Amino acid sequence: MDTAKQQRIIGNWLLVGVAMLVIQVVLGGVTRLTGSGLSITEWEPLMGALPPLTEAAWQKAFEGYKQIAQFKYLNSAFELGDFKMIFFWEWFHRLWARLMGVVFLLPFLYFLLKGYFKKWMITPLIMLFVLGGMQGLIGWIMVKSGLNDENLYVSHYRLAIHFMAAMLLIGYTLVFALSVKIPASAKIKNSSLKKYAVAITALVCVQLVYGCFMAGLKAANIAPTWPTINGSIIPNPLFKDGFTESILHNTITIHFIHRTLAYLLFILVIAWWVKARKESSSALFNKSRNYPFILVLLQVVLGIATVLSSSTMVAGHFGVFEWLAELHQLTGMLLLLSFIAVIYILTPSAEG
Repeated sequence: MDTAKQQRIIGNWLLVGVAMLVIQVVLGGVTRLTGSGLSITEWEPLMGALPPLTEAAWQKAFEGYKQIAQFKYLNSAFELGDFKMIFFWEWFHRLWARLMGVVFLLPFLYFLLKGYFKKWMITPLIMLFVLGGMQGLIGWIMVKSGLNDENLYVSHYRLAIHFMAAMLLIGYTLVFALSVKIPASAKIKNSSLKKYAVAITALVCVQLVYGCFMAGLKAANIAPTWPTINGSIIPNPLFKDGFTESILHNTITIHFIHRTLAYLLFILVIAWWVKARKESSSALFNKSRNYPFILVLLQVVLGIATVLSSSTMVAGHFGVFEWLAELHQLTGMLLLLSFIAVIYILTPSAEG
C-alpha cells in the first residue's frame, strides 16, 4: 500500500475518533441534564462495563446511591425503577468511553504492526493516549467530589475542567488528523486572519468555561427573559459579592457574562468572516471559513431559545429546555473546532 493511502486511512481513523469524542461530550451533557452523573458511586474500569445483572446487584448499586446527598435531599422519593433510569445514562457515558478506547487501541496496534506510522507521528500518538487517560481520571475526580453527604451536584469548577480537558483532547486529535490529511499546498499564508482567529478562539474557550458555570450552577433559569435580563440590560447590583466572587459564583453575574460574551463573539466572528471572504487563494479555506459564520448564527439562536425555555426546567426531566441546552452545547463545541481547523489552514505570512 502506498504512503498516501496509508496516511488517508490514519487521518480517517483520527477523524472517527474526533466524532466519537464529540458524541461522548454530548452524552456527558445528557448525563448532567438528566441528573444521572452521580448514580454510579464506584469506579470499576473493567467490571463496570457491565450493568448490574441481578436484582441483588441492582439493590447494592441503589444502596450506594442512597448514601449520598443527592438522594437524601433531592431524590429521596426514588424507587429502584427511577434509579435504573438515571443509572443508564451514566453507565452508557462510561461504556462509550470504553468503546473509544477499543476504537483507538486496536487500529493503533494494527497500524503499528503494518508500519503505517511515520516517525513524526509517534509523539502525537503518545499524547493522545496520555490525554485520553487523563480525561478519564479527571472525570472520576469530578464525580467523586459529589459522592458525599453535602453536595447535591458536582462543583462547577470541576465540571468546567472536565469539559475543557475534553475539548483539549478533541482539538488535539483534530489537529493531528488535519496534519495527516491536509497537504501543505492547501494551506495559505495570512498572518492577520490567523491572529484574529486565534484571539476569537481564546474568547470561545472563555465562553465555554462560562457555559459550564451556567450548567453547573443551574443559572439559565435565573433570568428566563430576552433581550433583557429580568427587565434590565445590566443586572444591579452586578458585583454584590465582590468582583472575583461574583464572576466565579454569583449566578446572575455569570449569566450576564455568558450573554455578553455571546454578543461579543457574534460581532467578532461576523467581522472575521467578512475579512476572510477577501482571501481566495485556497479552495479548502474558502469552504472552511463559512463554518464559523454558520455556527455562530446558530449558536446565538439556540442560546436565546434555551434561555427563554429555561423556565420549563424540571430536575430529572428531559424536555424542550434540555434538548435546546444540549444543542447549544454541541454548537459551541463545533464552533471551537471550526476555528481550530481554520487556524491550522492559515499560516503566518513572511511579513507578518
